Amino acid sequence: MNLLNVDIASAGYENENSIIHNIHFELKKGELIGLIGPNGAGKSTTIKTILGLLEHKKGLVDFKEGANYSYIPERPIFYDELTLWEHLDFAAAVEGLPEKEFKNRAAGLLEQYKLSEHAHKFPGTYSKGMQQKAMLILAMIANPDVYIIDEPFIGLDPNAMKLFLESIVKERRRGAGILMSTHVLDTAEKVCSRFLILHEGQLKASGTLSEIRQQCSLPSGSLYDCFHQIAEGAGNEER
Repeated sequence: MNLLNVDIASAGYENENSIIHNIHFELKKGELIGLIGPNGAGKSTTIKTILGLLEHKKGLVDFKEGANYSYIPERPIFYDELTLWEHLDFAAAVEGLPEKEFKNRAAGLLEQYKLSEHAHKFPGTYSKGMQQKAMLILAMIANPDVYIIDEPFIGLDPNAMKLFLESIVKERRRGAGILMSTHVLDTAEKVCSRFLILHEGQLKASGTLSEIRQQCSLPSGSLYDCFHQIAEGAGNEER
């Protein structure tokens, strides 16, 4: 059974002014789907629609019954008055994690991401890279079934990026499904199971890299090549 089914006919921020159209896909256990597109393609609107944040939506977004999800936004968001540990404690309480399990998991994640000595400080005082790592830890604390991640590589140094990629490999092995929006196409090509390529609010290509290549008539093309052919082709159609 799919963890997430998405069948969006249209969605937008104002009634009768849709930003995205005909976005259809499913997310299975252990999959990592890359949501690819230029700025303004509709990636953030798609994510917000999946999260139920847009009132003006036609279509269906259906999580598997009982499934929980974690969302990692592009820009880290924290409560000013809570330390990182208090954020983690709050998230664990919301998810109903037993105290012992929470403490063990939190300690392990903090150690892994080298934030143990900063756990009782306010995330607002962290560097951008540290804030991004803190958001990753918050997302992972509850062992979610689904991750929805918006541009995770922004602000991460190479070591933190390696840690993040290792973490999502482990989460996929556990059975978690991941939808990840990113501009880092070379990394996406290496780690994603499938891709959704958006342009001007519409799904222009979808599938594995091999399937994307077939759709773009680029038998040996990279994800970057396919992406740019789709964007250029759409531009030529407009002209």
